Amino acid sequence: MTRVHDMGGRYGDGPVDPGGPDDPVFAQDWHARALAVTLACGSLGQWNLDMSRHARECLSPKDYTRFSYYEKWMAGLADLLVGNGVLTKADLAGQGDDMPHPLATRSMKPEAVAGIIAKGGPADRPYSEQPLFQPGQTVRTRRPADNRLTDGGHTRLPAYAAGATGRILRHHGAHVLPDSNAHTLGEAPEPLYTVVFKAEELWANPEHPRDEVTLDLWQSYLRPA
Repeated sequence: MTRVHDMGGRYGDGPVDPGGPDDPVFAQDWHARALAVTLACGSLGQWNLDMSRHARECLSPKDYTRFSYYEKWMAGLADLLVGNGVLTKADLAGQGDDMPHPLATRSMKPEAVAGIIAKGGPADRPYSEQPLFQPGQTVRTRRPADNRLTDGGHTRLPAYAAGATGRILRHHGAHVLPDSNAHTLGEAPEPLYTVVFKAEELWANPEHPRDEVTLDLWQSYLRPA
């Protein structure tokens, strides 16, 4: 069963409003601070990007549906901080002590922010084996789409694409496998592909059947068709 965050292709949620070119980057000032705090805490090295995504996915359905985008970020971050022993619930409530934190020396300095953001966090890795699939090859995604390493775990295969037939468009080399990396099971890099699906392959009554959807999918998500 999927979590509430796996909303792709679901009916009843209304149209997506992408905004306009003149809209501000952050709708409210605190949104920018939420992003800054999330990046600063991530630089402490106590979790990785996939763990961060999974923390947001693990919010209760009630909270996930009522929280705004950056409220989800902050709730997931609070769970990461407590779950990884960086802070306590008392600290988050402003009731902790004033002793220097053991991770204080790893804090992100203002002068380093631009360089850190520009560098990003590349997820491509060396890989000695030949990829199983080549551009132009027809493949089918696994079904169900659940994480095969951890029950209820993180995965980048959306439920709406489970069991669908598509075509390999591009091979991107090997990248860290989120299904493993989100659960401290190692990076487990494997080939990553862009796969093209017909809209009519994914949904029973697509508005534009000839439209195509592209997904970046790891090799273990795919089977020969």
